[in-house]
Amino acid sequence: MAERGIGLAERPLPDTPQPIPALEAAQLRIPFAYRDAVAEHPDVAAWVRTIADAAVAPNADGLHPHYGNTGRRRVAHGPSLLLWGNTGTGKTHQAYGAIRALTAAGCGVLWHATTAADLYAEMRPRAGVDPEFMLRRIVRVPLLLLDDVGAAKGSEWTEELNFRLLNWRAQNRLPTIVTTNLPPVRTQDTDPRKPVLRDKVGDRVLSRLSGMCTPVHFTGPDRRFQRR
Repeated sequence: MAERGIGLAERPLPDTPQPIPALEAAQLRIPFAYRDAVAEHPDVAAWVRTIADAAVAPNADGLHPHYGNTGRRRVAHGPSLLLWGNTGTGKTHQAYGAIRALTAAGCGVLWHATTAADLYAEMRPRAGVDPEFMLRRIVRVPLLLLDDVGAAKGSEWTEELNFRLLNWRAQNRLPTIVTTNLPPVRTQDTDPRKPVLRDKVGDRVLSRLSGMCTPVHFTGPDRRFQRR
């Protein structure tokens, strides 16, 4: 190249990749502990590819399907994930890794993340807040992360809230990532002293989860203790 008069020193190559606006925007909303999360689990990585491949161009289903097709593809419909296993085995880490991977893949991702306990707190009636409006907004978000299901104290009200949220998303095949520390159902290997997810959320909710989610079992020690 020097023989052709092209000096590399005059045109330094960038040592970092081009920024990804969607990923940068997601980073501002992701909790600090998960901003470097990567979807390393093969089942989670496969799910990311499935959702990314199913993403559609903007306005693809509108009256003018070709208008705006040059924009970023948007997450549309697809399967969900149930990540379950003991505390600290990396379920939430992989969930945020999946969100980061989708944004890095160039998909427009409108997403919302909350724990089940925080969701219940937000939905409790109080002055100046319309719980029904908030629920409709969360129910319809294209990608939802519902973390720590079964950890909060349950009631008929929380069971009904879970059912309304997950039933609508199941019927409309909106991708949902659900994490829980509890095994879905009791088996011969389950400690009889410990609850299972069915005990916490009820049969109706568990049925929706079973129908909409691919279960992924996480094993191993609590990684939070290992980092100390």
